[in-house]
Amino acid sequence: MTSKRLARSLIAACGFALALTGQALAQAKEVRIYNWSDYIDEQILKDFEAETGIKVVYDVFDSNEILETKLLAGKTGYDVVVPTATFLSRQIKAGVFQKLDKSKLPNISNAWPEIYQRIAKYDPDNAYSINYMWGTTGIGYNVDKVKKAFPNAPTDSWKLAFDPENLKKLKGCGVMFIDSPEDLLPSVMTYLGLPPDWSDVKNVEKAAEHLAKLKPFITKFHSSEYINSLANGNICLAVGYSGDIFQAKSRAEEAGKGVNVEYSLPKEGAQLWFDQMAIPADAPHPEEAHAFLNYILKPEVAAKASNFVSYANGNLKSQEFLDEAVKTNPAIYPTPEVFARLYTVPTIEDSKTQRSLTRAWTKAKSGR
Repeated sequence: MTSKRLARSLIAACGFALALTGQALAQAKEVRIYNWSDYIDEQILKDFEAETGIKVVYDVFDSNEILETKLLAGKTGYDVVVPTATFLSRQIKAGVFQKLDKSKLPNISNAWPEIYQRIAKYDPDNAYSINYMWGTTGIGYNVDKVKKAFPNAPTDSWKLAFDPENLKKLKGCGVMFIDSPEDLLPSVMTYLGLPPDWSDVKNVEKAAEHLAKLKPFITKFHSSEYINSLANGNICLAVGYSGDIFQAKSRAEEAGKGVNVEYSLPKEGAQLWFDQMAIPADAPHPEEAHAFLNYILKPEVAAKASNFVSYANGNLKSQEFLDEAVKTNPAIYPTPEVFARLYTVPTIEDSKTQRSLTRAWTKAKSGR
């Protein structure tokens, strides 16, 4: 072979190799997801990758405020994020998300009409999001430790957590509250007999002032640590999210160390919330994002997620795949009577109210 022919052959071979490399890169699809901590069965991600060939890059956060700060700054690099509906609503107005292309979501037909009707309060026409999970904010407690510290504890009432004299009795065995003003303050307002909304700033301030009185008896404000703390017996009381408490209960049972965790929906009423999956307006991989959402909308996948995290989901057809312990638990899927006592909290629409809430929350956490 002459040197020229050899050179041409090498050039051709290099060109072919580069073409193959380019083709491989084009086929190396991925979807970047930003979700709450302790909030998915990792097998779901592996199964999605195996079925679609799309690589999942998965990161976690533990407060809506952290997610919102990233979203409003823009260029998060994420394709799917999971805000709570109250935050989603104002983020939609801020132009943070892109409308869903429902032609790419054939599994949306599995949606639960009653749940999506409630969500439409935050996302009109359900145009920007699908429901991932929904649940309540209530009380998780260590049955034995609470009974020992407080024999006649009102475990069916917000009085257990928000009456200063009652909480004082539980200080010694550990108390944690979620670090989220928009989820905690409405519960305090309910206890005080005030409307659990943002219509009157003075009510928000009253709730924060009351919470400040409880600060000496609270071990920590955190939105995820209480799961393991309850499961390990390190605390005896938590005000938190329903599914988190049930995860703590499951972990305690698996550990077999005699820690007995229960969840209570207070008789005065409790907050109903929705965590939504949405696609940022500047998502780098919108096609893959739609593929992931459509996968989550499969009934058996939605059920697998609920079985793992112990939260209800907005997929009606998933119920035939739910574990019986999840499906029949009235604290996860409330009875119609209990459901009627659950309230939703409106979105904070104006900056004045938001500033007032931020100030009130800062004072409440400082105990001043």
